[in-house]
Amino acid sequence: MKILISGGAGYIGSTIASACLDAGITPVLLDSLITGRREYTEGRLFYEGDIADGTVVDHIFAEHPDIEAAVHCAALTVVPDSVSDPLGYYIANVTKSLSFVTHLLRNRCGRLIFSSSASLYEPGEDFSVDETSPISPQSPYGRTKAHCEALFADVSAAHPLRTLSLRYFNPIGADPWMRTGLQYARPSHALGKMLEAREAGTPFIVTGTDYATRDGSGIRDYIHVWDLAAAHVQALRNFDTILTGAADTPRSTAINLGTGRGTTVFELLDAFNEVTGAHLTSRETGRRPGDVAGAYARSERAAELLGWKPEFTLRDAIRHALQWAPIREGMLEGAAAQHCVGS
Repeated sequence: MKILISGGAGYIGSTIASACLDAGITPVLLDSLITGRREYTEGRLFYEGDIADGTVVDHIFAEHPDIEAAVHCAALTVVPDSVSDPLGYYIANVTKSLSFVTHLLRNRCGRLIFSSSASLYEPGEDFSVDETSPISPQSPYGRTKAHCEALFADVSAAHPLRTLSLRYFNPIGADPWMRTGLQYARPSHALGKMLEAREAGTPFIVTGTDYATRDGSGIRDYIHVWDLAAAHVQALRNFDTILTGAADTPRSTAINLGTGRGTTVFELLDAFNEVTGAHLTSRETGRRPGDVAGAYARSERAAELLGWKPEFTLRDAIRHALQWAPIREGMLEGAAAQHCVGS
């Protein structure tokens, strides 16, 4: 099988590409390299370009007419940035996605796996959500994902397209074989900030301690990025079983990708200290723009439809992130200090 991965030079896209290669699936990468890294494309089929550029997409399919599916990972992903630049986020995440799916249809690519997000949910009282939970995104970033899901569902209902939206919770860690990891020196998610504080010898800043969680800090479902990538392999293998294309069956659906366990920020800090064997102190401050209490997954549908469940623990993910941090700079020469996915 050969597939196209948009955003294939990014943190998640490159990890999915590695999982595919390990499973005997050939990935073709498309990335603008605005946030992706050229180093993550070495030894892989790679095209530099924008997903909205039909000439580039047409060229890819002309050279690889045997592409059977597309995995759409390309997006801007930082919640606070989406609050300050909603226009940029809607253009990058929604407008360009509409162009991209138009190009896929023109090239008769009728299978689409979309990198969606759990940030579009309205959590229940216990902060758990399943695929039937209310949709109520609290940031422009989350709304772009909700808009894209609706867009792809509408297109799938009227055109020869089937869409599987995989709703990511909070990916952390690195490829266990250290081929790829977070490309940013100063990530914006909690684990990245812990790594940064540990290196600088400063307290870790807990942003928001007034949530209705068990300890007041935000709650997340931290999933190892390799488990996330493995779920995409299963989605590709089971795509035609999940979405048969028959007239009386749905042509689009969504599946949560999470561990089914909620971890608060203070609990993440405890796990981090346990793995490092040191004591990273913390200091509390207010919420960031767009921050929410968070949620964790009810993942029965992933087990049923994908035959998938996470294999790595929270501590495994922390351990792999710690292993990646000191080698990142050497692998990514001149990598800029920027933000990353998650919160």
